Amino acid sequence: MELEQIIDGCRTADNRARRELYERYSRLIFGVLCRYVPSRTEAEDLLHDTFITIFTRIKEFRGEGSFEGWCRRIAVHTALDHLRRSNRLEIVEIESNLATTNHTVINPDILDHFTTEEVMALIGKLTPTARTIVNLRAVEGLDYHQIAEVLNIKESTARSQFRRARETLLELLRK
Repeated sequence: MELEQIIDGCRTADNRARRELYERYSRLIFGVLCRYVPSRTEAEDLLHDTFITIFTRIKEFRGEGSFEGWCRRIAVHTALDHLRRSNRLEIVEIESNLATTNHTVINPDILDHFTTEEVMALIGKLTPTARTIVNLRAVEGLDYHQIAEVLNIKESTARSQFRRARETLLELLRK
């Protein structure tokens, strides 16, 4: 089936189209969810929730932008909502004077010495908040303004949280 046929079928609650959509996108969406939650079991539960949302909101998809991107955004928002509900997404406003703060400088080229799997495993060791910020910025490609909107925080907080998460990740890589 072509993607447009699948989408049209899902809009009319055709189970064959829904199954096809699930088979086509479940691995991608599962991968997105695994970046936000620490366990496969949680990611599997969120995968179910994500597809329920996709199937109930598919009539809202207007064809502006990619369908895959639309599904990914639903997955990210599902994961963020889950982290908020479970009180694991805790963003603290940081007031600091960067000129007087002592930071360890680590060369970001250190990433060249690790596989993607090793880096993803280390990202998984970050706190849920740090992992979320890194995913939104480095993986999803959101700018600080967009992160601030998604997480309902100040743009300066998004920037400082990403900086701290990046420093923590680089420190883990160095070890």
